[in-house]
Amino acid sequence: MRNSDAGFSLVDVIGALTVTTTVMVIAVPPMLNMVDQYRLGNSTRLVERELQFAKLKAVSSDSPMRLRLNCPVAGQLRAVELVGTPSVPDPLQDPDSYTDRCNDTIYPYRPTGADQSRLTKPNNDGPTRFVDSSVTMSAVSGTTNVQTVEFWADGSVHANLNNTNPWTNIGGAGVTITLTRKGVTKTITVNGLGKILAQR
Repeated sequence: MRNSDAGFSLVDVIGALTVTTTVMVIAVPPMLNMVDQYRLGNSTRLVERELQFAKLKAVSSDSPMRLRLNCPVAGQLRAVELVGTPSVPDPLQDPDSYTDRCNDTIYPYRPTGADQSRLTKPNNDGPTRFVDSSVTMSAVSGTTNVQTVEFWADGSVHANLNNTNPWTNIGGAGVTITLTRKGVTKTITVNGLGKILAQR
């Protein structure tokens, strides 16, 4: 009769750990990179969707819309309806520095079909959105930092480049919105005609 010991020898355990460790060393960095790319890609698509929302809402409602970036905190954005006109925005509700316009409590999001009376503006504000907390967002037109992009009912795009109303059409060079995560960047470019091009 033979004695048989059930189980694994020390050599078997060390061999299995070596193989597992090797596989993990090879697999983990690409998986982390994939997660980073996923988070950056999701944030880029979110900003692109909000730009499209603001543009389409401006055209469909015949009312200028603004997409406000980093308002009032980094990574937060919101499409808001311009109160007043591009030449004479309401000084109490719509200066570019007025951060309460990004507050859902003070200026609530009203889904389509809600109050659309021109007497009770704003009616077209979108919900407050957030990019991934690890993603930073900035926008420039030429060398000028931009915090807000304004869409008019004719589809054209404007920014506060020279502190005058109405805002300047951003032209062919447009505004470039850069999203960065761990040294990797993606860009979205918007030109004066309203074309939105996201880097994939």
